[in-house]
Amino acid sequence: MGHLNLPPSKRSPRQWRLLDLVTAFLFGIVILFFLLVLTPLGDSLAASGRLSLLLSSHDHARLVLAVESGKFHPHRIESCPADYVDHIPCEDPRRYNQLSRDVNFYRERHCPLPEESPVCLIPPPDGYKIPVQWPESLDKIWHNNMPHNEIPDRKGHQGWVKAEGPYFLFPDGGTMFPDGAGHYIEKLKQYIPITSGTLRTALDMGCGVASFGGSLLAEGILTMSLAPRDSHRSQIYFALERGVPAFVAMLGTLRLPFPAFSFDFIHCSRCLIPFTAYNATYFIEVDRLLRPGGYLVISGPPVQWPKQDKEWADLQAVARALCYDLIAVDGNTVIWKKPAGDSCLPNQNEFGLELCDKSDDPSSAWYFKLKKCVTGASSVQGDSAIGAITKWPERLTNAPARAALLKNGINLFVADTRRWERRIAYYKTSLNLKLGTSAVRNVMDMNALFGGFAAALSSDPVWVMNVVPARKPLTLDVIYDRGLVGVYHDWCEPFSTYPRTYDFIHVAGIELLTKYAGSGKSRCSLVDLMVEMDRILRPEGTVVIRDSPEAIDRIDRIAHAVRWSTSIHGQEPESHGREKILVATKTFWRLPSSSE
Repeated sequence: MGHLNLPPSKRSPRQWRLLDLVTAFLFGIVILFFLLVLTPLGDSLAASGRLSLLLSSHDHARLVLAVESGKFHPHRIESCPADYVDHIPCEDPRRYNQLSRDVNFYRERHCPLPEESPVCLIPPPDGYKIPVQWPESLDKIWHNNMPHNEIPDRKGHQGWVKAEGPYFLFPDGGTMFPDGAGHYIEKLKQYIPITSGTLRTALDMGCGVASFGGSLLAEGILTMSLAPRDSHRSQIYFALERGVPAFVAMLGTLRLPFPAFSFDFIHCSRCLIPFTAYNATYFIEVDRLLRPGGYLVISGPPVQWPKQDKEWADLQAVARALCYDLIAVDGNTVIWKKPAGDSCLPNQNEFGLELCDKSDDPSSAWYFKLKKCVTGASSVQGDSAIGAITKWPERLTNAPARAALLKNGINLFVADTRRWERRIAYYKTSLNLKLGTSAVRNVMDMNALFGGFAAALSSDPVWVMNVVPARKPLTLDVIYDRGLVGVYHDWCEPFSTYPRTYDFIHVAGIELLTKYAGSGKSRCSLVDLMVEMDRILRPEGTVVIRDSPEAIDRIDRIAHAVRWSTSIHGQEPESHGREKILVATKTFWRLPSSSE
């Protein structure tokens, strides 16, 4: 039968609908093609697609295995999407809504599982430049290196930071010291022995852009500046870009990752920590960290603050219960001195404060729940009170009492100090590393033991983040006793810092950081660890890894996948064993869509 040749007006509605759908589909394909090719949407969708692929647990395991085996194609790990420029895996705001807000739990560390983490390299922000070198960086940094401007926008009028041309400038101000941190420190000198070498390690809680810690460097005081990843999004980022020791952390439900009696001096300038809440739990944590005979300074609310009479009265009551000596109340600043001996507890107090049981280890602080008990001075073996330890700089090389608590500890301490003096000399003369130059300011030792590596760099214009692995002997107290700073950390998890915050990373025995002690079985992947090291490292920064020749070969393969250039060297002539030394430089690459 032949087809009827109907005029257009007589065609069926079904035929019209089908024709319209086909035409619309083809038209949509054309529009989508032009959007993907000619607009940034294509790059964004491509990045999202890459990330979805990388986040697949199956693909994560496959990619890690391919990189470790040397059969990885293409020969380099892909870049993360552009919105990952400030990514901190364990302090990710995108996870906050899934977590309880009680006691600041949601702002503490919450790390993704390895298979949930993308195997990709964090890109620099558009317009990123090699950072301003020390000491100029204390006063100015590149504007384009900071992905967020919330602090300058909100706090510029308080003297924190201001934008000027291609730079952010730091007028040295703060909310509680509008005339500058230097002027504020001069006031504190009336009450605290800041200049005598008696005080060396300080903790600045809620540090802003670290002007206080930066100013204390001129006084010989090394300050760990502390702040959470909060609505400003970049307090610690600013601090580290300036070259000031800093760390992302939040007082919530866990102890801060420092040993007992670490800090000679603790400071809070409008940090807004509710010290007397939860039966004074946060004040008790500060007391655990403060060295006997040390000083506590709180500036701002609730100290003689309008409409906070009860909070101010409660704060004084807690200090009295712990037998703190009130040195001065100067305007909205209070200064206390912690007793050098045991607290006067147990005594009657409205907060129900009691001394901790003798079974409690006050220096255990890796994912350790806050306790509502007070650490007595006698509960920490080895006299570490102010006055009992040597003044700075002699305390750097004198073996502290807490080193003697380890088996053969004093001999190990002395040998470690000498070993690193010899190794650092070799690094500088034979490996031609940039240590000792203005190109290196922020340094990390991923496996610090007694801090011998950092001590050997004491004459260089650097500071060192000494990381003591949480599964190793807890020697971080010795590091603080000698006047250095650091944290506990498990390298099977990401570190609490922003991307591109260290110039130089050193690690001795990297494979052991990923294995169970004794069995030699892997707890996590070297690939994940080195991707994390790449996240932390600045473009053109240096990595030095010491390990067995077999481990160095594996690390070298992975290093090329993370886009590092490498060279392998023998160890120092005086050293024994089979170690090789890998020196790597992170290449300065950009996303294809970034401006050059």
